Amino acid sequence: MGIRMAEGTTGRTWRERGGFAVAVLVVLGVPLALVGGVASCVASDMGHLPGDAMERVWDTPYDKEAAAYGNAAWAVGDTVVRSRFDAVTAFGARTGERRWEYAVPGRTEICATSAATDSVALVGLMEPQDGKGCATVAAIDLRNGRELWRTGRLAGAGDPKDGDDVIATGAGLAVVRDEDEQWNDAPDRRTRPLLPGDQAVRAFDLRTGAPRWKAAVPRACLPEGLAVSSKQVLVLLACATEAKLAAFDPADGKERWTVPLGARRPVDPDSFMSFLSAEPIVLDVQEPSQHGVDAHFSFGEDGRRQAEFVLGAGETAVAEGKVFEASGGGVTAYDVETGRKVWGTGGGSAWTETTALHVGGGRVTVFTHSRKGPEKFYVHDAATGETVDERTFDPDTAPGAAETNTLFRHGDLWIVARWGDGGEQPFSAYRTW
Repeated sequence: MGIRMAEGTTGRTWRERGGFAVAVLVVLGVPLALVGGVASCVASDMGHLPGDAMERVWDTPYDKEAAAYGNAAWAVGDTVVRSRFDAVTAFGARTGERRWEYAVPGRTEICATSAATDSVALVGLMEPQDGKGCATVAAIDLRNGRELWRTGRLAGAGDPKDGDDVIATGAGLAVVRDEDEQWNDAPDRRTRPLLPGDQAVRAFDLRTGAPRWKAAVPRACLPEGLAVSSKQVLVLLACATEAKLAAFDPADGKERWTVPLGARRPVDPDSFMSFLSAEPIVLDVQEPSQHGVDAHFSFGEDGRRQAEFVLGAGETAVAEGKVFEASGGGVTAYDVETGRKVWGTGGGSAWTETTALHVGGGRVTVFTHSRKGPEKFYVHDAATGETVDERTFDPDTAPGAAETNTLFRHGDLWIVARWGDGGEQPFSAYRTW
């Protein structure tokens, strides 16, 4: 019996000890869990929590003060390239090391830039002392910084910082829009311009500069903007009584179609007009009158008018059959052909601004800055708007408010391009961790 009592006593003692141990763990574990949870939340909010953060990988050195024109950025292979008024500079996309620089000669300044096609971009050059706009066009090989060719153009009397619509690339072509000094005078549109219409739009071989063709724009119309898709050259026209859009064959420059921009009423020929996208065709149109149109228009490849988008002042991109607008941290997607809203993420805030937008690979990526919180990184499914990733930037290495002009993706890196009238770091690279 003593042995049985001893066994029984020993069994109760271990159960009591086990219960005590559990109680101790509960008493200590709950506060520790709370502390750990709070610490995780703080680390997440500060961009210090692995799996929920962004880290800065590299920066390029600060630029000196820049001008308000000649600014652009391109990504070509494993190189990112920055243009400013006095030079074009390339850096390695993986490391940020400087690779080459194209410095403009003498007192010449870059006054216009084009998109890059087949590793070639165009820059417009001007001599500031002559008081005219971009009178020279140069083609730059973005792989090595070598100037491939240059040609002259007739420059108007407009402000040089408004000159990005005078050159364009695409379909193996460099397209140049010549100007007449009197075209900025509205009554001149209703008379015969000094520069004939068949000399206003010229195309060259993109890599050699060999002349290809001259396009004859419709009578009583003046070319106001250029864009090139893979299938046609597009020209915005300011005609005698309304604004129009024309398309030309990239092989020979023959006119394919010309359509008015307006649907029920003509669009003022003095409107601000620019291409948001050439493929699909999406325009930004702002009439000068108080009650005039201020919207994006989309057109089919055949010139058929499709939809009108009335958007806010957020970042905008066209891709994958949609127009994306990011504002206040939220993103909205519209169908290009119908103008119908496809999805919206919500989440917009008056305290938050979108500083960068990138669309590609079925994803919509947004950088945001908030006056009342950390900078954030969001990735949405381009088809549905579903949030597939969300990260927080470390405040000490975040991109910064209103600094981002262009966002590139290179492998696992997100590369921010910046420019402004103060000293900026041209590029910074980030990745998730």
